[in-house]
Amino acid sequence: MTAVITTTNCPELKLINRGKVRDIYDLGEHLLIVATDRISAFDVIMDEGIPQKGYVLTAISRFWFDQMTDLIPNHLVSTNIDEFPAITHQYRDQLEGRSMLARKAQPLPIECIVRGYLSGSGWKEYKKSGSVCSIPLPAGLKESDKLPQTLFTPSTKAELGEHDENISFDQAAELCGREMAEKVRDISIAIYERARNVADKKGIIIADTKFEFGVHQGELIWIDEALTPDSSRFWPKDLYAPGSAQPSFDKQFLRDYLETLDWGKQAPPPKLPGEIVTKTGEKYLEALKRLTC
Repeated sequence: MTAVITTTNCPELKLINRGKVRDIYDLGEHLLIVATDRISAFDVIMDEGIPQKGYVLTAISRFWFDQMTDLIPNHLVSTNIDEFPAITHQYRDQLEGRSMLARKAQPLPIECIVRGYLSGSGWKEYKKSGSVCSIPLPAGLKESDKLPQTLFTPSTKAELGEHDENISFDQAAELCGREMAEKVRDISIAIYERARNVADKKGIIIADTKFEFGVHQGELIWIDEALTPDSSRFWPKDLYAPGSAQPSFDKQFLRDYLETLDWGKQAPPPKLPGEIVTKTGEKYLEALKRLTC
C-alpha cells in the first residue's frame, strides 16, 4: 500500500497554505494543490491520515470537473505530474496521483452549499423550526427525506479551526454582489442536479454538497474540489430508508464514531482506532469505484 501522507515537504516550492486537507504551493502562473491524507471532523484535523484519501479526492474531483465543462469552466489544468513544471518532479513520490496544477483565481467569500435531502444541520434546524437555513419547508418531513426542491444555502468561509456560519441569500448577495450571488446559486443547483442524476445511475445518492467558485481573468470558474466524499454526503441507494440517518460513503462514518466519545469537538483530537481509519478509507475508495467504473 502507498504510504500515508499527512503533510507534504517540498522545500524548493513556495508553500502558501495548509488547509484541513490540502497543501497549496505557488508555482508562479499556476497553483499546485496537493490533496493529503489528512481528515478533519467538526473542524478539527485528526492526527491519523486515511490511506489513499488524497488519491480518491483528486480522482473524484477530476471526474466531476470533466462532467461539467459545458456548465462552467474550472481551475484544473492537469493532474499528470509529467505536465507540471520541472521543479516539482523531484517530489514525485509525494505528489503523484494526488495533485492538481490549477489556474489562479480570486475566491468568492462564500461557500455554496446545495441540499437535496434533509440531513445533518438541516435536519436539526427543521426539527426546531420547520425550516432549513430559514427557508420554510412543509410539515411532516422525516430525517433523510428528499426535499421538495433543491435548496441553495450559502455559508461564510471560516478560518482554520473555526466554524462556517449559514447565511441568507441576501447576506450572500451583500458579500458577492446580487448578480454574482444569483449566478453561483443557479450554477450550484445545476451542477448538483446533474451530478445527482449521474450518481443515481451508479447507486449513489448525493444528499448535499459544497462548492467554491472564484474569478479568473474576469471569468467565474469552479475551484477547490468537486463533489468528493469530503464535501458531500454520499449514501448507498440500495440501503436508502428515510426516517433516520443513512449509511454513507463519506466521512460521516468518522463523525458518527466521534459522536460516541466524550470529546468536546476541540483540538486536540482523540486517537482513532486502526479499525476506524481503515473503514473510513474503504468507504472513500468504494465511492470512487462506484462513480468511475
